[in-house]
Amino acid sequence: MRGPKRCLPYCHSYCSFDSQHRAEGATSKSSQGQFPLTQNVTVVEGGTANLTCRVDQNDNTSLQWSNPAQQTLYFDDKKALRDNRIELVRASWHELSISVSDVSLSDEGQYTCSLFTMPVKTSKAFLTVLGVPEKPQITGFTSPVMEGERMQLTCKTSGSKPAADIRWFKNDKEVKDVKFLKEEDANRKTFTVSSTLDFLADRNDDGAVVSCRVDHESLNSTPQIAMQVLEIHYTPLVKIISSNSWPEEGQSIILTCESKGKPVPEPVLWTKDGGELPDPERMVVNGRVLSISFLNKTDNGTYRCEAKNPIGRNSTEYVLIVHDPNALAGQTGPDHALIGGIVAVVVFVTLCSIILLGRYLARHKGTYLTNEAKGAEDAPDADTAIINAEGSQVNAEEKKEYFI
Repeated sequence: MRGPKRCLPYCHSYCSFDSQHRAEGATSKSSQGQFPLTQNVTVVEGGTANLTCRVDQNDNTSLQWSNPAQQTLYFDDKKALRDNRIELVRASWHELSISVSDVSLSDEGQYTCSLFTMPVKTSKAFLTVLGVPEKPQITGFTSPVMEGERMQLTCKTSGSKPAADIRWFKNDKEVKDVKFLKEEDANRKTFTVSSTLDFLADRNDDGAVVSCRVDHESLNSTPQIAMQVLEIHYTPLVKIISSNSWPEEGQSIILTCESKGKPVPEPVLWTKDGGELPDPERMVVNGRVLSISFLNKTDNGTYRCEAKNPIGRNSTEYVLIVHDPNALAGQTGPDHALIGGIVAVVVFVTLCSIILLGRYLARHKGTYLTNEAKGAEDAPDADTAIINAEGSQVNAEEKKEYFI
């Protein structure tokens, strides 16, 4: 409604009513302080939008709601547009509230609430319609996948507004290194979003759950999820487990060949030193288990376990060394020969030290005696010899004093 003479297509019965109230508004001085109040509204596609226009101080002036095409929806409590989705919620001098159900993307836009004072006062409310993303789909998966092959999984969803966000997870752990693509749909309102996860198939991924999650504000914190369980085929992984870490002669040993692969490996093959088992009576194979009883030195060697499936084959080896229990007992006791050798060396060194010390003492004693007898050798008798010896000692003392 842009002027007092305009009549709505579906409200001829109250055109005069409209003109009368606007005339009253023009003569009212208090209408100068009246303003309509509205709020923007966001609603999910298919939901219901409630548009409310309020006036705190109104002197019986009419209120009107119009759509983005400037078509009048309600004039006070009078419905103006034939649309069964639009209903009156509340109509009074202070409020005009309407609802629009089953909202579509085409309903988005700016709605106007008009207060018919003179001049007419308006307030705008923008209706935002969120496009709900479709349930995502994962494509590019083939089953089974051989280990080492490259996998490219694509998750795609359409119809989101604004564009949705896609995240990848593998066993609840988020995968960050992905490609993201956003395209505008034909209606130029919504978007199609896709994301690609690229990786090499690994045996550890067998049975893993890969999921893509679509997050969008229209989903109320409840994301849409698509899941895919991976099936990876791989060659067997083989390991031998021994029941005896120190096998001795006369004992028994059990070797268990553990093999894991997909498909499940066939029964394993046991060999010794590249050939068949030499003693089937003592070497018994039961499925994956090799039992050897009454071990002896001839059982020493390399035992091989081989497993295969349609993908390939694999093997592992175990070196068996049978120990002599008697030799082991001799090694654990004290080494008497070693102890005896050490004692002999100690005794020999002691005797040598005593002999050397004796010779040293004897040499010094002989020198002393020789010095005392010097000067007495040429004496004619004993008295003269004593005197000569004493003279020699005096001379020796004199020499000592001289040297000092």
